Amino acid sequence: MTTVDSSTGPAPIAERAAAPASLPSITAGSLTWRPAVPDDAPALLALRNTIAETDDEPYRESIEEITELFEAPWRRFDTDSLVGVDGEGRLRAYGTVESMPGDTRTVRAFLFGGVHPQVRGQGVGRELFAWQVARGRQVLAASGKDLPARLAVMAEDDGPASKTRLYERAGFTPRRFYSDLRRDLRDLVAAPLPEVTLDGSLRLVPFAPELDDAARLAHNDAFRDHWGSEPQTAEQWTSSRSAFVPAWSFLVLDDAPDVDALLADADTDAETAASLRAGEPLVVGYQMADRFDEDFAVRGYSFGYTALLGTRRAYRGRKAAVAALAAGMRAMATDGMEFACLDVDTANPSGAHGMYAGLGYEFTHGSRMLSIEL
Repeated sequence: MTTVDSSTGPAPIAERAAAPASLPSITAGSLTWRPAVPDDAPALLALRNTIAETDDEPYRESIEEITELFEAPWRRFDTDSLVGVDGEGRLRAYGTVESMPGDTRTVRAFLFGGVHPQVRGQGVGRELFAWQVARGRQVLAASGKDLPARLAVMAEDDGPASKTRLYERAGFTPRRFYSDLRRDLRDLVAAPLPEVTLDGSLRLVPFAPELDDAARLAHNDAFRDHWGSEPQTAEQWTSSRSAFVPAWSFLVLDDAPDVDALLADADTDAETAASLRAGEPLVVGYQMADRFDEDFAVRGYSFGYTALLGTRRAYRGRKAAVAALAAGMRAMATDGMEFACLDVDTANPSGAHGMYAGLGYEFTHGSRMLSIEL
C-alpha cells in the first residue's frame, strides 16, 4: 500500500478534492434538468438578466456575451452545466462550473448560477448549488494538477442575504473583497487628467492587434504577485471580446529594453524570455477597455470600463500604467462617456488604490469572493 507524506507538500489533488463518485440529484421545483446548449443563449440571457434585475445587481448582459460563453473551447457545458426547464419549456435555473486552462499556481473551479424569482423558496437553489459544489470537486480532482486548489463563488456586497447564507452553509468563507470605482469625465477642464511623461525608452502607443500577445505576457507578469491571479493562455486572452474597445485601449512599450538583464532575471518567465530572444516588442504597461451599453441604464450614466490594467513588475514606479489609463480615459471622454469605471482588489499589492484616488476615482459599490480552499 502506497502512502503520501503530506509533510513534504499538499496531498494529491485527487485526495484533497474529495470528489464524489456520483452527483446529487435535483428534485426540487418540478423542473427537468439537462446540460446547457448554444441554442439556449437567448433564454439564458433572459434568465440571467431577470435574476440580475431582481437582485438589484449593477449590470446586465448582452446576447453576445452569452454566446461567447459557449464559444470558449475549454468550457465543457456537456458535463459542467445544468439548466432547469419547467413544463412550458422555460429556463428557470442554471448552474455552471468553470476551470481555467492556464492555472499553474492554484487550480480553481468557479461556480456560477441562479434561480428565477418565480421558483425561489422551493429548495431549487440549495440543491443546484450542491450539484455545482460536487461537480466542482470532480473537476478539480480530474485536473491532475497537484497544486493548491479552490472552489469559488462571487457575490455583490449588497446582494440577497439568502445567497450569502447558502454559500456559507456550504462551507464557503469570504476570502477577498473588491471595490468598484468610477471617475467623472464630464468636465476635464475642472478636473483634468494628468499629462504623463514617460522616461527613457518607454513609449505610449494605441492598442494594435500585432501587440496583443505581448500585452498578454505583460499582464501575466504584472499579476504574478496578485492573490488569486493565474496566467492566461493565448486562447483565454483572446476569448470573450465582444465588449472590447481597441480605441480605448493603450499600451506602453520599451523600445530599448535591457535584454541581457531581463534574461538574467530569475523572475522573467519562459514566454517573455522567448519573446525577448526573438526580438519581439516588449509591452511593459497596458490598459484594456470594454464598453457595456446594457449597463448604462442600470447605473444611470454612460461609462468606459477598464477591464485590465497593469505594469510589468520590473517597470513599476515608472508611470506606465498611469500613462495608459489616462490615455484610455481621454479616449472614453472623447467618445462621450460620462465616467470611467474599474474594479480593484482591496488588498492589491501594487499601490493601485493610491493611484486611483490620485486620479479622482471614487467608490461606488463592492463585491466579494467566497471560497473553499483545498
